[in-house]
Amino acid sequence: MKVDLEYNNVVMGDELPFVFIGGPCVIESEESAMRTAQTLAEITRRVGVGFIYKSSYDKANRSSADAFRGPGVEEGLRILQKVRREVGAPVLTDFHIAGDAPAVGEVVDIVQVPAFLCRQSDILTAAGATGKVVNVKKGQFMAPWEMGNAVEKVRRTGNQRVTLTERGTFFGYNSLVVDMTSLVQMGAEGIPVVFDAGHSVQRPGGLGHASGGNRAMIPPLARAAVATGVAAVFLETHPNPDKAPCDGPNMWPMDQLADLLRMLKRLDESVKG
Repeated sequence: MKVDLEYNNVVMGDELPFVFIGGPCVIESEESAMRTAQTLAEITRRVGVGFIYKSSYDKANRSSADAFRGPGVEEGLRILQKVRREVGAPVLTDFHIAGDAPAVGEVVDIVQVPAFLCRQSDILTAAGATGKVVNVKKGQFMAPWEMGNAVEKVRRTGNQRVTLTERGTFFGYNSLVVDMTSLVQMGAEGIPVVFDAGHSVQRPGGLGHASGGNRAMIPPLARAAVATGVAAVFLETHPNPDKAPCDGPNMWPMDQLADLLRMLKRLDESVKG
């Protein structure tokens, strides 16, 4: 099955060339969002892969009360709308409050349900009611075969355009492991499957005041996922990850992105013919 975003000819499907979903973890400013979106659009155009811009207007699941969360729903959606209009790329963002969903759905092409909310019926129903593509991230505490329940909650709104994203499973404290068979099992739901290569190397809460991560493991995990035939690779990226206000350890440096995408494209073409 494929999902047509109906914007700028971007289509996701497990049998189609993979799409890149990426951008900074959180919106830092209008200027930085526009600059990164334009750079990513140019990189993906040169490499020849489809592109969906991702950034969050509010990160509600921070380790510390002092952590940077973003500009908030009103300002964040204004910036994302400008990115979509001026850069010409489809846009994805997540939401954490059911009441935000109608406003989010007015702006973005993909509404994302965060992993830690993937069982919340009100969130899933609100996402489905937007009529937009709904990307549900598999909870770190969920088995892949349990995600059919989340898909059904969205589909009962009449919205059949759902994708599922793998982002690792808890493996003890502050650690995740990726079971690549989950990509195949979630694909059995008959919907496109996305692999989140950045959050899969995260160490949740591993720094005490924030989450850590090991970005050196992003390329091997991304290669393994692409080898299974995923529809998209989700990877947060930043001009200077070590200076990013959140999730820096598991974001990929933007100046190294083209080489990574070229490698993944060659593998994707080999696997899908």
